[in-house]
Amino acid sequence: MSNLSGFVKRLRDIMRNDAGINGDAQRIEQIAWMLFLKVYDEKEKDWEMDENDYVSIIPEECRWINWAHDDKSGKAVTGDRLLDFVNNTLFPTLKNLPVNKNTPIKKAIVQTTFEDANNYMKDGVLLRQVINIIDDLDLSDYEESHAFGEIYESILKELQSAGSAGEFYTPRAVTDFMAKMIQPRIGEKMADFACGTGGFLTSWLKELDSRINDTSDRQEYNNSIYGMEKKQFPYMLCITNMLLHDIDVPKVYHDNSLTNDLLDYTEKDRFDVILMNPPYGGSEKADVKGHFPDDLASSETADLFMAVIMYRLKTNGRAAVILPDGFLFGTDNAKINIKKKLLNDFNLHTVVRMPSSVFAPYTSITTNILFFDRTHPTEETWFYRLDMPGEYKHFSKTKPMRLDHFDPVIEWWNDRKPITVDGFDKAKKYTADQLRDEFGYNLDLCGYPHIEEEILDPMDLIQRYQEERASLNAEIDRVLNKITDILGIENI
Repeated sequence: MSNLSGFVKRLRDIMRNDAGINGDAQRIEQIAWMLFLKVYDEKEKDWEMDENDYVSIIPEECRWINWAHDDKSGKAVTGDRLLDFVNNTLFPTLKNLPVNKNTPIKKAIVQTTFEDANNYMKDGVLLRQVINIIDDLDLSDYEESHAFGEIYESILKELQSAGSAGEFYTPRAVTDFMAKMIQPRIGEKMADFACGTGGFLTSWLKELDSRINDTSDRQEYNNSIYGMEKKQFPYMLCITNMLLHDIDVPKVYHDNSLTNDLLDYTEKDRFDVILMNPPYGGSEKADVKGHFPDDLASSETADLFMAVIMYRLKTNGRAAVILPDGFLFGTDNAKINIKKKLLNDFNLHTVVRMPSSVFAPYTSITTNILFFDRTHPTEETWFYRLDMPGEYKHFSKTKPMRLDHFDPVIEWWNDRKPITVDGFDKAKKYTADQLRDEFGYNLDLCGYPHIEEEILDPMDLIQRYQEERASLNAEIDRVLNKITDILGIENI
């Protein structure tokens, strides 16, 4: 295809005329399952060349090359016949493929990718037009395949403005920064237990790729990732993403990481590196908390994922995790106990405070990156506030965060010094004893001193108000505790 740059727009323009497509979220999901089958078809061609006895798990009539490919002879199925085939043969067949524990991952992913997928289009002629554009992709050509990887990234970015689907996309600048600072090593296994579309997995692979020297390293590279995603749609996008990155056997599973008993994990379930942006602001079913020790059980998903991360990080392992401000200053029992465990059993060495609009337009809630390892108990923690670049008032869809916006913290990282700006701490270290005794596990330090007027989404406004109120309450409690200690009276 000569015009890759207009790929998404061409598909969108056709789908706008189809009565079955309602909004960007459905449009992207429609594109996603067709892209998966196109990419999988290209992979199968390679596997058939490399393996003499390769047999596809997909029945012949349902393989992309046999129903979707248009050889320009005028015989390509279209209209009502195409719709009938897709709805009544293709989808039922792929949803019910015979899969068991012995099925190779690269075959089983077809069934798990389609088990909750949908065809929304109702016009078979328009569906044929969309299929032809996708089929024209020449993924066997290295340059075009590489270029399409960039186009696929733009499709994932569309999720930011596709309603609730936006929760699946972490800006690439953030995932790249975290992967860069974690410094991947050949032979390590990295995990993301809520991997969405695979942003952290791809950033890890990109960073690791520069360290490959031989075929043995390449094999380690191919086996270096593990992902799990609860929701079917981002899982589908992630699998396609991994295939596009030449991971032929993507160890990415369609499952919920929170439904396994935390205390059942053994050494074989642990990883060298964990990179994550856990879902936050939501809650799980009450029975999910039953999988966690009483002191760590919480109704907040981010807290539960933090507990999973701590139990699944290897000794000497490293982690970088995005968490909202509410985790830093939270005073409920679960958050306090998680932070106690984090300081007592792990080395929380760095907290990077990020500007509030990093995830715009999906949310304006302020987030932070916690870097820690499982080497020894925390002795001291550095906090660094990453300020908005001078030319920006806020990030947006048209002016997103870029990797170079992290340059100040990267420069500071290896030569750490306290920084004060206009009388406010921008970078400062605290001992673990200070975080425990002086601040009562309130990690809301080196925050943003200047609050500019913002117009927030109502739900963001409510959450911001609740977080600020909790922060003030925590500060009042801390001061009162110090006063009562000085006066020698028991806390009320």
